[in-house]
Amino acid sequence: MELTLFYLAASGMLCVLLWVPYILNRVFVWGIPAFVSNYPSKKFPADVPAIPIWAERAQRAHLNMVETLPAFAAVVLAAYLTNGNNPVVTLWAAVFFWARVFHASVYILGVPYLRTPTYLVSWAAVLIIGAQVIV
Repeated sequence: MELTLFYLAASGMLCVLLWVPYILNRVFVWGIPAFVSNYPSKKFPADVPAIPIWAERAQRAHLNMVETLPAFAAVVLAAYLTNGNNPVVTLWAAVFFWARVFHASVYILGVPYLRTPTYLVSWAAVLIIGAQVIV
């Protein structure tokens, strides 16, 4: 498999797997019967069991990746289809993937001052890959 496509696939897998931490937390907080029924109590959603802040951050990290992945996939596929195996695209696809891994980690752990810079690195990677198609 071409390395560019590997990082595209890896980013897709990362997106799919980022929901696991907060869903598992919900299973433990609500309990399996309430989780599988979708309602933790008869007063749901007014009476939702408390969710730890890290699980809320995990959900937001996942949603952020869901929002970012389509743009990344579009520019990677466009670049790959027009330029073939371009080493610049491969490099920035790898940068995007590792920036998103780091972004999710610092977001979930609540590390101050690192979430936005890591997001901006992944954002810049999308723009640089897109520029390979346009320029």
